[in-house]
Formats: sequence, C-alpha cells, structure tokens
Amino acid sequence: PVIGARMSVKLRELIRLVRQCKTAAEERAVVAKECAAIRNAFKQNDVSLRHRNVAKLLFIHMLGYPTHFGQMECLKLISGVHYPEKRIGYLGLTLLMDEKQEVLMLVTNSLKNDLNSKNQFIIGLALCALGNIASAEMCRDLAPEVERLLGNSSAFVRKKAALCCIRIIKKVPELLENIVEPSMQLLRDRHHGVLVASMQLFYNMLEASPELVPKFRAHVNDLVRVLKSLVLSGFTPDHDVSGLTDPFLQIKTLRLLRVLAAGDTQASDQMSDILAQVATNIEGSKNAGNAVLYECVQTIMGVESIGGLRVLAINILGRFLANRDNNIRYVALNMLAKVVAVDTKAVQRHRNTIVNCVKDSDVSIRRRALDLVYALVNENNITTLTKELIEYLVVSDMEFKADLTDKICSLVNRYAPDKRWHIDTLTQVLSQAGAFAKSDQARWLVILISNAPNLQAYAVRKLYRLLFETRPHKTLLMVIVWCIGEYGDVLIRGGELQKDELPLSVTPKEVLSLFSTQLREHAGEGTEVREMLLTALVKLSSRLPDSDDEIKKIIEQYRGSVHLEVQQRACEYSKLFSHNKIRPGLLEQMPPLAEETSVSGQLDDAVVERSAAPELKSTAAGVSNTNTVPTPTTAAAADPMGDLLNMDLLDASNGDAAPPSSAAATDLLADLLGGDPTSPPPSDTAGQSAPPHNTADALAELLGGVPSSTPVAPANPLANIMNAYGNTPVGMYGFGNMAAAPPPMQTPPPATFPPFVAFHKGNLTVSFVCSKPQPGNPSVTLVTGHYTNSGSIPISDFVLQAAVPTVMQLVLSPASSNVIPPNNSGAIMQNIQVTNSMHGQKSLVMRLKIAYKIGGNQCSEEATVNTFPQGC
Repeated sequence: PVIGARMSVKLRELIRLVRQCKTAAEERAVVAKECAAIRNAFKQNDVSLRHRNVAKLLFIHMLGYPTHFGQMECLKLISGVHYPEKRIGYLGLTLLMDEKQEVLMLVTNSLKNDLNSKNQFIIGLALCALGNIASAEMCRDLAPEVERLLGNSSAFVRKKAALCCIRIIKKVPELLENIVEPSMQLLRDRHHGVLVASMQLFYNMLEASPELVPKFRAHVNDLVRVLKSLVLSGFTPDHDVSGLTDPFLQIKTLRLLRVLAAGDTQASDQMSDILAQVATNIEGSKNAGNAVLYECVQTIMGVESIGGLRVLAINILGRFLANRDNNIRYVALNMLAKVVAVDTKAVQRHRNTIVNCVKDSDVSIRRRALDLVYALVNENNITTLTKELIEYLVVSDMEFKADLTDKICSLVNRYAPDKRWHIDTLTQVLSQAGAFAKSDQARWLVILISNAPNLQAYAVRKLYRLLFETRPHKTLLMVIVWCIGEYGDVLIRGGELQKDELPLSVTPKEVLSLFSTQLREHAGEGTEVREMLLTALVKLSSRLPDSDDEIKKIIEQYRGSVHLEVQQRACEYSKLFSHNKIRPGLLEQMPPLAEETSVSGQLDDAVVERSAAPELKSTAAGVSNTNTVPTPTTAAAADPMGDLLNMDLLDASNGDAAPPSSAAATDLLADLLGGDPTSPPPSDTAGQSAPPHNTADALAELLGGVPSSTPVAPANPLANIMNAYGNTPVGMYGFGNMAAAPPPMQTPPPATFPPFVAFHKGNLTVSFVCSKPQPGNPSVTLVTGHYTNSGSIPISDFVLQAAVPTVMQLVLSPASSNVIPPNNSGAIMQNIQVTNSMHGQKSLVMRLKIAYKIGGNQCSEEATVNTFPQGC
C-alpha cells in the first residue's frame, strides 16, 4: 500500500516536494525515494503509469541526477499506440540519450513506422527525434522516408522534414545529392514556416557543397519574389513582429541571396532593386528592424552591388552608430571595419561619429572604433584625427593607453605631412603616454631628428624646454638626453627660429646643472638613464670645450658607483680626458641614422607586439623567408604564428639547447689554441714544436672523440677545429693558411620517401613528398606539397600555414600559385624545410592551417599531420 501510494504521486506533486526541500540533503532524499519507487514500477511492468513515471524521470534528469535506468522505458513508450505515450517517449529519447548510445539502434524500426503514420503529429514527433539525435547509420536507413515527406500535403510535416534534412546532410554528406531535387519545390511554398526551414536547408547545402551554387542561382528570382512579398505586404497578424512581416524569413532570405550572388554580376543585378527597397522601407526603431537592416547591409556588401547601393548600406551603419544600444553600435563598427577597404570615401563621411566612439565608456566599442580610425586615416586627415586621438590619450584608461599610443605613433610615422609636425607630434605622444611608450617609438624619434639637419636646433630646444619644465618618463628622457648630448653646441649657440617658436637662451652651466640634477634624481631607478646621462656629458665635453673641467668633475663622482656599468663608464670616460688628441674624433657627432632601420610608414602592429617567445615556430605561404634555419630563440622571438595555430605538440623544455654563436666559437678557438688569436705564436727555442699531446687530447675530448696517445702534427688540431665549427674558411681568424682543406667527399643522391595524403576534405587534397636534401645531415627534411582540386570550381586565395614543435625549425617557401585549377587539371607546389634537432627521438609532426575561397565562400581548415614516413 505504501509503494502504491508513492507510485500514484503525480509530476506536479513531485515538483512541490522538491521545492519544499530546504537543504541539498533533503532534496537528495526525496529524489532517491522517488527513484526507488519508479524502479519498482518498472520492474512490475505497470503500463498504466509508465508515461507518468518517465515524465517524473525527466524532471529528475533536469535536476542533474542519474536516470539511465529509464532509457528502455522510453523505447517502450515510443512503440506504443497512443499519442500521449509517444510524446513522453520521444521527449525522453531526446533528453536521456544521444547518438553515441548503442541502444538507440533499437528505436530505428519504431521511427520508420511513425514516419509512415497517418497522424501528422506522430510524424512530427519522429522527425524531431531524428533531427536531434540521429546517428549516421540511422540517417542512411531513414533518409528515403524523410525525402518523401518533403512533398507531404501537411505544411507542419514539410517544415519538420526540411529541418530533419539538415541533420542528415551534416551526418552523411553523400546523401545531399538525393535531397536537392525534392527540396527545390519548397521555394514555392506559401507557408512561412516551411520557407524558413527550407532557406536554412539550402544555406547548409551550399555551405557543405559550394559547387551547387550555380545550380541554385536559377532560383534567385523565386527568392526575390518571396522577399518582395514580405517587404511590400500589408499588416498580417499571424506574422507581424514589431510592425515587420516575419523578420525571421526576411533575414534567412537575405542570407541565402548573399551566398548565391557572391561574385556573380547577373544575380546581383536581379536582387539590387529589392535590396534597395529593404534598405529604405524598413524602420530601424525596433530591434527586429535593425536585425533586418544589418543583414541587408551584409548582403549589399557581399554581392557585386553598384556604388550607390553600397553608399546606402554604409549610411545605414552610420545611423547605427548614433543608436543608444551598445550592441548595435558594436556590430556597426565591426561591419564598417570590414567594408572600409571597399568604399573608403563613403565611410569617411561618418568620421566624426566614429571618432566620438573612441571616447565611449564601453571598452569593446572603444577598441573597435580605434581599429576603424586606424583604417580611415590618410594624408588628408592625419592632422585632425591625430589631434583627436591625442586628446583622448590624456583621459583614456590605463589598460587602453599602450594600444592607443602604438596606434597613434604608427599613423604619425606613416602619414606625417612634414618633419616638423612629425617631431612635434611624436614628442607630444611620448610625453602624454609616459610609461606606456615603447622604446621602439623613442627610437623612431631619434632617427627622425638625426635625419633632419635643418630641424635639429629646433628639436633640441623643444626637448630641453620639456626637460626643464616637466618630469618626462624614462623613455622620453633618454631621447632628450641623447639629443642634448649630440646637439648641445647648437642648443648653446642658438640659431634660426622656426615659425611660431619662442626664443630660448641657454648657458653651458645651466645644461650641466640640469644633467647633474637628473643624475641625482635617477639614482634609485635603474642604471639606463644614468648611463645615458654620463655618455651625453662626455659628448658635451667636445661640444663645450670651456666646460671640460666641470664635466670631468661630475663624471668622476660616479667612479665609485655600486652599479658596475655606471662605474665602468665613469672610469673610462674620465680616462678620455687625458687623451685630448683622440677625444674629439671619438666623440664627434654621429652620422644620420639609417632610416630603413626604423619602420616608419610601414608599421605592423603584430611586429610591434612581439615580446614573448611562442611555443611553436611557423610561417605562412606568400611571406618571404630566408634560406637559413634560425636558432630556436630567434625563431621564437620573431614569429607568433604558433600561438595563432594554438598547437602544443611538445613541451618546450624538451628542446635542445641553441647551438653556440659564432662569437662563442671564436672565443673557444682562441682559448683552445692558448691565447689571443691576433697575437703571434710563441717562438720555439728548441728548434721544433712542443709535443702537441695535451692540446690534441683536450681538443679531441671536447669535440667528443677519444684522446689519442700518438703525437699529432700541429696543423691537424687546427684543421679539426675548423671543420668542427662548420668548415670555417682558413684564415678567418687571422692565422693564415695553416691547414689544407680536406678533399671533397662524394655526395650521394638525396633520399626520397613515397608520397602520402596529408589532408583531404571535399575537393581539396594536400599531398606531401619527403626527401633528404643533405645526405650528411639526416635531421633536415624537405617536404614538397602538391595541392589539387577535384571539383568543378577553381579554389582561389589559397594560403597554407604550417607549425612544428619547438624542437624543430621550419622554413616555408611561397607557393607556386594561390589558385588551384579545377578537375585535377593542375597542381600548385610548395616547399617546406624542417630541421629536427631531436631526429631519431622525436618523430616529425606538423600542424596545418589552410584558408581558401571556393565559389565566393571563405573556408578555413585545420589538421594535424602525424603520418610522415619513418625516418623523416
């Protein structure tokens, strides 16, 4: 009786009991008690209350408790006759199981029977379950029934069947060709639900198989007709959303039109009129209208539209920028950043609104607006926009200053109208940025001043005023000190004033007093500033000969500094004052610095931001690479692509140490030979050379050999050393022709491995052929890539990026072309050279990232290649 009472509890009563629980323990007790009662009911095979027990089990599943023991009961409900039982059974099926469950195969026959039912609602239940959890095997078995239901007389069934087809083509792409023809008739359907489902189905079809785009273009007029009926129709209560007729269907139709008309002028012309009507007739006062307008803008910019239509789309984005909703403003900025390269003049009309967004309180909007301003700047508006950005730099948030400073400096370097404005602006930016200014930006200012002889007097006066009136940060302070040290005589002597420049009179005593003050103020802030100040003072000794004694006195104060570098400079500079004949030549003015060493006018933010060594090194096709393989440290510091590919194949700690530098090799060579390589060899008083036993044995031991007891001629150790350090040319270290070069060895032909397929998806195939270009060095592998296209549409804008683990080095040469011809009519080739420092211990592994366009659609793929032949 107690069990029967518990089993009679309804779902509503169970929910009430759970809500009354005050602790998690009470809830667990209630659930455990109810689960026990449900198990007993299942064991007794109580058919009358099975659907109620499964419903309660679903609620318990939603609470997070295990309910796997009810899976078979769901299958029993599905095999029932009545609709209420099937409804609970299918609901349990979709919630309690997934496509990986083996028990799911037992329901295939029930699904097939329900798909052939005369009750449209039972058919709908089966289609919903199939569209949610169908496995590939179930899709193959039940696809014919679903295709047949696409032509069902009930719109309810047609809609469900179209959505179910999306699941089928995702799980079994080869069934797509069977669905194309039956689905075409859905475009002429009048039911909005069927149209929405069919639009999504067509979009997924074209995404999975872009070669179908030409076939679907024949139905552009049908899509235009659907969109026109929605835009021009009157009020329809069944489909009205905020004054718009079915905005969901409008968005789906616009998205499909964008895919079909991409790269096709004729299809774009067919839809230009309706796109203009959507852009002008839709009101943007409600979210639904803004959604349709945004999709319309994306379609206009994604097809081959005329210029007037693009201007209309950009004006819509300009209206979005004036909206109070931050989400709408963000998507507008994001879209404008994408289209600014297409029609810069139209975007320039909204420049003031975009600049105002840089000062927005929302950090995401500020960042997007800054990126857009960066793209809008040109020679005509550089002065105006830079002024606005510097004003914002003063009040911007701390976490935003570094990026903003970097952007402003790159713009100034690229579009500066004249050198005086260039100097003034860079100085102002470095002054306002403070600690957020980078040393690269200071270097640009130094290079600029050194290459502007007519403005050096103006620049040093401006910087001296800045040092005298303010307390600049270390980055700018070092620029000021360098300029005063180089051009101090011009500062004292004065010169022609520039336009609007105030006169300045400075004495040597004032300059030295200011430097002495700076030396004291920066005593506890590291040594870089004091090192620069000491160097500038000794430079001034040749510019201001009457102040030699005072300068020497200031420098000598730091000969006892606790900082080694400061002490060494003070001692060496003090010693220079006793060599008056050579001092002017040593301290003469530096020649103009080479402008190509800066990145003026060609700054790339990605290059500026490189600071941390990534875990992988990689290169991209189309980027020029050197033929030499960099050391791990160099490659890691210079290439951030490994982080982009997000690959961590091996721990960086497992990598080998970097090979010794040439300087280290030279020092080691001199040490092994017993002294300075430039000094003459000691004379042999005995008339013959001393036994070379110790030197040869030590050298052989260092080079990994076995010490020999047999005396070796003196020339042989040197020849061995030369060979050990990369066959260095004889005489490179100043020893003359001391050893003859060994006879050349016969080089065997390079080893070649059989080709293999590294990547294959759709119509694209990437095949690799490995070879050993250096038979004496098995750690070097040359991978030749062959890229082919089996489809009927050419693949364009093909770019392949590669990454290898940290123990390997990679050099990627540009591909022979970026267009892969169709129908396997040709292939493009690309060479990838990999050096494996742990050859024989770690197998070659490579991560690929492939980007390309096919049928106007941008595609991106990633793959890991670990099937290289043994020995690579």
